[in-house]
Amino acid sequence: MKKLLFVVLVALLAVGMAAAQTYTQGSGLTGIDILGAHQNGGRGCAGCHAPHSGAAGGGGNVASNAAAFNDPLSGSNALFGQDVTPLLGYSITLVGGYTETLPAEATAYTTQQDELRQITMCLACHDGVVAKGQMMNGQSWEQRMNLLPAGVYGTRPIPTLLGNDSGNGNTSGYGNDHPVGVQATLGAARVWTNNATTSPLTITVDATNGITNIAPNSSAYVSFAANYGYPAIAGSAWGWGVSIPAGDTNPADAFLTCTTCHNQHAMYVYTAPRGKQAASAIISGGNYPTYFFINGPYNPGAGNNNPTLAASTTQFCRQCHFGESNESAGITTVKTQF
Repeated sequence: MKKLLFVVLVALLAVGMAAAQTYTQGSGLTGIDILGAHQNGGRGCAGCHAPHSGAAGGGGNVASNAAAFNDPLSGSNALFGQDVTPLLGYSITLVGGYTETLPAEATAYTTQQDELRQITMCLACHDGVVAKGQMMNGQSWEQRMNLLPAGVYGTRPIPTLLGNDSGNGNTSGYGNDHPVGVQATLGAARVWTNNATTSPLTITVDATNGITNIAPNSSAYVSFAANYGYPAIAGSAWGWGVSIPAGDTNPADAFLTCTTCHNQHAMYVYTAPRGKQAASAIISGGNYPTYFFINGPYNPGAGNNNPTLAASTTQFCRQCHFGESNESAGITTVKTQF
């Protein structure tokens, strides 16, 4: 009998340890479907990826009072189930005066597919000006569901329709939103320069395959990667986190998109892609807490109660805003609180 109880106890301990190891480091949301807000009110994957007939299969156009179906190429890329017609050729001016003109139909499905898939398709729900956002109520789902860390955020609604707020007085409504698009380059962020020794990152590009590699370069950025990583820039197992215009071989032109910072398929868990971020603090294949579909460890719930550690929420931004990092200031011993 004692032997049986011992076996049961060992089994329970093993289950408990497995539960405690949900995240490689830190803790966050658990037990919620990974798509979270992107269950699209119950429509699920088909809310974005209609398996048949594109936007027509999803009931029409995202623009108010628009015809039921305007885009003859709807669904032909990523089986995308919203009609992006209102956004084709639409120009947005973001914070700092960075302007992005979304591709026209002729190029969206050919030479500018990254801008189609990684900006335009996102705005088909998140725009709020010309695309009104089916299934969107304009407030963060985590906040509405009372899933945010207690005491970290206020009670006012966190917007999700980017062009539908004040926009800092900008007529496009995007004057308070982070730059994306071909003007929002890693060169503009100064995380890449043409100095082979001091450039924080190196970027390898060829005309046929686009970006083929991104790696830490300067000793300071190598230290930063060892203390945190570069998850947004490393992207996913199937692509880098930044894009470059088709045929362009100039690393200075690598630019940010919505999916640089966000992974639309995972709301609260970041899983590090294997084979990327060598010598990074982020363990290959490890799971880390995140919020708001951020593509990297980003955990406001971890707090900042240890001054010898940098919050993962801060470290995430420093991937590109490297001039504000500890390592850029010569401080290499501050690790990350995940």
